Amino acid sequence: MARMISLVSSSALLLGTWFFLIAGSRPAAQPEPPFGGARDVAFSKDLWKAISGYPKWKLTSRIYKGASPHGKWVRLFSTFVTVQGRDYPGIIKENYGGRGVTPERIQADRKAWLKAVTVMVARESGYDKDNKNWFWVKYTKDGAVAKNPKGMALAGRVAKGQTKGCIGCHSQAGGKDYLFSNDG
Repeated sequence: MARMISLVSSSALLLGTWFFLIAGSRPAAQPEPPFGGARDVAFSKDLWKAISGYPKWKLTSRIYKGASPHGKWVRLFSTFVTVQGRDYPGIIKENYGGRGVTPERIQADRKAWLKAVTVMVARESGYDKDNKNWFWVKYTKDGAVAKNPKGMALAGRVAKGQTKGCIGCHSQAGGKDYLFSNDG
């Protein structure tokens, strides 16, 4: 009987210790979502600072006819950008819209017609090998990271695995490079 009480006491002590350790420990870190997580938003904020002078970049397109969701008219800018100490090839698309918008009106007052700025950056190898390592972000015209209707930041691997969204659309570009600008 004494042996049984000792065994029960030892088991209770072991279970109590185990429960205390589990209850007192932090939950396991949850993986970030495919897009809109803290790291994607932090990278996006640093990226916005890095591209602040993009309207003066030399590699700039003319204003041309756009398509949804980018706007009635768009303009591309591209160069290498340094973000968090690394250089990345970057493509910026200014998205213009509004009633009566024309290329001439945009030329006269770019800020009045600017609706959003969307950016693609070719990240380091391994970032998203399924999608050529592209990082996507949509900014409001004042540089805030835009959000989808569910409140998720549009930054990172936006809509990965979906038929709509950045990756779903750009995966259809010719040459399998996610770029429509060179599909002639």
